[in-house]
Amino acid sequence: MDSAELLKKLSECVEMGKVNKDAPFPPAMKGMDGADELTRQALEMGIKPIEILNDALIAAMEKVGEKFSQKKIFVPQMLISAKAMNASMEHLKPFFQSGEVKRKGKFIIGTVAGDLHDIGKNLVAMIVEGAGWEVIDLGVDVKTPKFLQAIAEHPEAIVGLSALLTTTMQSMKNTVNEIHAQYPNIKLIVGGAPVTDAFSKEIGANAYAHDPQSAVSYLNAQVA
Repeated sequence: MDSAELLKKLSECVEMGKVNKDAPFPPAMKGMDGADELTRQALEMGIKPIEILNDALIAAMEKVGEKFSQKKIFVPQMLISAKAMNASMEHLKPFFQSGEVKRKGKFIIGTVAGDLHDIGKNLVAMIVEGAGWEVIDLGVDVKTPKFLQAIAEHPEAIVGLSALLTTTMQSMKNTVNEIHAQYPNIKLIVGGAPVTDAFSKEIGANAYAHDPQSAVSYLNAQVA
């Protein structure tokens, strides 16, 4: 198998959610090498980590994000694809940490104060990481001081706020106001089930993401 074929197979594994050889899903790929084994083989073959990231992982997660946007797949399929991507990323992280592979930028994300929902946030974080960004995930029920501390530590980052309850949209508004008061140049992107583009504009956010792929599109546009 040459390098192009190997990267294509790896991309297919991530897209279809084939984590490793032992994984039973998807049934059509049972017993075949998955993202874990193929990434290791790619590195052993001498394929550069940045090629693995760009030509296999990012390419696969773009397809996953597009299919989700078009409602061709749903949350469970996205999660299994993200699990396969993470299996591959484990092999690449040492190259990120050494600086050999550069990320596109940093993305801070958290679910706002009073809200304990994390599935939507986690999906966005996974898709954004798969698109080549470093993700700083602050978790759920994140109060404004925690966002401000993360921004102080990563002043070049773009910040994402998630709210899954109508009752926590006020928390989102308060956090956006306080962040922009202290860091007027920080770009803020908001999303979540009850959040709308109109609400995003009302509270002064820089962008609204209705799904993970739209978040990635906005982020990539900032570094294009």
